[in-house]
Amino acid sequence: MPWTKQHYPISMKNLMAPVRYKAIGIANALLEEKYDEQRSIAIAIAKAEEWAMNRNMQVKKKKASNN
Repeated sequence: MPWTKQHYPISMKNLMAPVRYKAIGIANALLEEKYDEQRSIAIAIAKAEEWAMNRNMQVKKKKASNN
């Protein structure tokens, strides 16, 4: 099942939106190449994080402090 900006794997929820969108695109491309869903997700997240770091982008959402 292809993912969208509104419907994506829970493991992508803490990624910043641009990084998550990149990961969604990568994961969907891997699914089209007949990769397993879980493997597609793992590879897509790793590649999207690498993509963001190469552009000095924030990768993950900051955790809220409990103050």
